[in-house]
Amino acid sequence: MIEIDGATKSGSGTILRLAVALSTLLGQELHLWNIRARRDKPGLRPQHLQVVTACAQMCGGTVDGAKVASREIFYRPGKHIKGGSYQWEIGTAGSTTMLAMTLLLVGCFADKPSTFRISGGLFQDFAPPAYHMQYVLLPTLGKMGISAEVELKQPGYVPRGAGAIEVRIEPVATMLRPLLLSEQGKVRKIEGIALSSHLQEQKVSHRMADECRKRLGAEGYGAHIELEYDTRAEQKGAALSIWAGTSTGCIIGADRAGRPGRRSEDIGRYVARSLLEDLKTGATVDRHLADQLIPYCALAQGMSQYVIPQTTDHVETNLWLVGEILGAKTELERNRVKIDGIGYRPALR
Repeated sequence: MIEIDGATKSGSGTILRLAVALSTLLGQELHLWNIRARRDKPGLRPQHLQVVTACAQMCGGTVDGAKVASREIFYRPGKHIKGGSYQWEIGTAGSTTMLAMTLLLVGCFADKPSTFRISGGLFQDFAPPAYHMQYVLLPTLGKMGISAEVELKQPGYVPRGAGAIEVRIEPVATMLRPLLLSEQGKVRKIEGIALSSHLQEQKVSHRMADECRKRLGAEGYGAHIELEYDTRAEQKGAALSIWAGTSTGCIIGADRAGRPGRRSEDIGRYVARSLLEDLKTGATVDRHLADQLIPYCALAQGMSQYVIPQTTDHVETNLWLVGEILGAKTELERNRVKIDGIGYRPALR
């Protein structure tokens, strides 16, 4: 049985999501306690509970302690990961992308293609937006042999949620290839999407994009940012996402969600500043991609290497977890991440 103290390192939901996903792939039972011990509301929240139950559903597993606020679970995965069509509703504005990224890792090694329809929140603080997953994470994972796509069906914001995404995944043919992003190269283009719902009269999408382009332009960068005015969402909301493509194949993104009291221009400035900060470090991935890639590199066959803009709690936590659970050897020196993958392949398909 895999034994993990959830209070270690970040003490966040990251530990739960990754531990359950890796337990599912290995077919090994997991005992996890002190769940989200370092958060204001410790224990399972609805979005974390959905992670556990969704993984169990895909592999025919069982779990004890699967309830909101629970601080301890015993997870017993089945031995066979089943692809197919699935639908999950978080029931709150909890992050759909957090759930999707956990299930993406599992779906890569299912017995057939998978389609996930997930409803909840799509744009909020402290969670990757759907656009980052669509235009930054998945294209980068494509270099490792992963074929997946995500489609935004309906925007969803805090507090109502009610957004929806659809994720489609093809199983990996053999083993994942290592990821080699050693040099940033030159920025070739910057693209983005400025989205707002029920806010066209206030020209929110225009204002976010204009301010972002202005700040990038002051540093010599041009940017093509699409403007979207949505009327499908159940409430007002906004989000800005941009991403830079470089000559060496790096994709570096930045984003910010709107919320009451947060001006459109502030969002534009924040997003531009975040991208510029990451670019100036010479990083080959952005601050969010830095930890998201770790489990895939740990499962790949061979040595992966990339440069991160900064060391975060999530980076340290994920490096620790893949070592504890998979036995992958990792190294972090001067913001250069090296991961010697274990060459994982599922025992059964």
